[in-house]
Amino acid sequence: MTRDDIHQYIHSLYQKKSNTLSQQVRFGYERLAFGNTADAVKLLFTDEPLSEDLSQYDFFQVAEIKRPKEGALEIKFFDRLKALEKLESLQQSEHHSTSDFYKAIISGIKNSEQEDNHELL
Repeated sequence: MTRDDIHQYIHSLYQKKSNTLSQQVRFGYERLAFGNTADAVKLLFTDEPLSEDLSQYDFFQVAEIKRPKEGALEIKFFDRLKALEKLESLQQSEHHSTSDFYKAIISGIKNSEQEDNHELL
């Protein structure tokens, strides 16, 4: 752990790991928690939106769109607070797994050193 080459190698492994599904999940929760809802609000004030316009809108934060019989448009958004809570729990679990990973490496090094010491005796 004190050697720079080992530290850099471990860091590169974590960089590769960041492209996994968990990172995509994190990105999705970040979009839900901090994303822009302007396109959905714009839709509320548009009488008859063109399909070309709709394809350009970002509706990632929208959970549901309804048009009841009265003709009004209802838009339900995903819960930003729940997304923030999920992000917090992801961060805590990542911190926990990171420390477990380093503990496993240190334990492996200690076991290896103990085996080397036994062989010398």
